[in-house]
Amino acid sequence: MNTLPREFYLKDTVTVAKKLLGKRIIRKIGRTEISGIITETEAYRHKDDPASHAHRSITERNKVMFGEVGISYVYFTYGMYYCFNVVAKNKKTKAGAVLIRAIHPEKGLKTMQKNRKQDNLKNLTNGPAKLTQALQITKEQYGLDLTNDSKLYITEGIDKKKIISSPRIGIKEATDKLWNFKIEI
Repeated sequence: MNTLPREFYLKDTVTVAKKLLGKRIIRKIGRTEISGIITETEAYRHKDDPASHAHRSITERNKVMFGEVGISYVYFTYGMYYCFNVVAKNKKTKAGAVLIRAIHPEKGLKTMQKNRKQDNLKNLTNGPAKLTQALQITKEQYGLDLTNDSKLYITEGIDKKKIISSPRIGIKEATDKLWNFKIEI
């Protein structure tokens, strides 16, 4: 399977968040391959988005959001969980990233269940922290080039069905922006 090219991520962040739905995320750990179909995303931009980490300025934590597209942005939240994002923005925007909130597990189910200590497939990867636990994504994957890395990348997947838009989850500002996107599989 071909990795999505850098040009895929060189569009408006909201557009990329929708286009990532139905794509396949692949994580290789040693000889084990884990994969799933992206079913939920959220867009976070720059100055026009007070809910974004990049809203105010560049920091050590968010600096990849201001850099090249197609790079992983992994951050630690609530003192216990990682969240996985992909840098995506057009040439007019200084910063942007798409949070991958959920996947439909496909390959490596036993590994994902072991990583999450969870047997229930419905609750295995249906949230950003659950997803990173299942795929073993940590700060070690911060800054990876997803367009050519062999251990974590995104490829074509399935045809999208109806996209459901709603407010982003767990934010206090910019709640009027319907930048949470979901598909059902």
